[in-house]
Amino acid sequence: MKSFAGRRAVVTGASSGIGRRIALDLAAAGATVTGIARRPCDGVASVACDVSDVVAYERALAELEPVDVLVQAAGTEERVSALDGDLEVYRHTFEVNVFAAMAGTLAVLPGMVDRGWGVVVNVSSDSGRAPTAGTPAYAASKAALSAFSESVAHEVRPRGVHVHVLYPGWMPTGMGQRAVDQGMSMPPRAVRRTAEQVSRLTLERMGGPAIDINAARLAVMAPVVRSLSPRIYRRMVGSR
Repeated sequence: MKSFAGRRAVVTGASSGIGRRIALDLAAAGATVTGIARRPCDGVASVACDVSDVVAYERALAELEPVDVLVQAAGTEERVSALDGDLEVYRHTFEVNVFAAMAGTLAVLPGMVDRGWGVVVNVSSDSGRAPTAGTPAYAASKAALSAFSESVAHEVRPRGVHVHVLYPGWMPTGMGQRAVDQGMSMPPRAVRRTAEQVSRLTLERMGGPAIDINAARLAVMAPVVRSLSPRIYRRMVGSR
């Protein structure tokens, strides 16, 4: 495992799922890790904070500076029909998945640039590049997060700072299983991953040349299939 000795890391959503696994693995790799979550985080120091409260989240990050590594794994997903017309679902989803991650990224970048090194990993989803029915709020939020992260990555890379977008595939975490329980079809085996697999890959690729960290390469082909064979793509996506 790559060493992060001497680095100070912050991980949001660190009380469960992929956030918890990455926090533990960063600590095992030598980093001083603080988890940010609404609940206590096992195995690492933690700060209680709901990241949808952007002001409180920014304050927590300021108190933890300097931050060398920021992994933003906190997220929310609620299946909703476009026919429901409930804008509040979209608003809350964007507050957690987009604006909190934007605020966190913007908060730590100046310090990273001044020190000439830093890593930000924003956890997105294949739903952002291959949306399925029933997840318009979630898919839109992850697409926005990916676009924001990629734009920032291009700007700060010459200053020694790496911004990555993590596409973890489907994992049997609380959020992943809840989506299946709410009606999403079980994803194919080719895109299923464990939190341990995704965390190991993430730590390995942090600071590397690629912006995207793809845990399941099959999903990378979705935009290609959509362009070359739209009918096949619609059938594939519609079946999910």
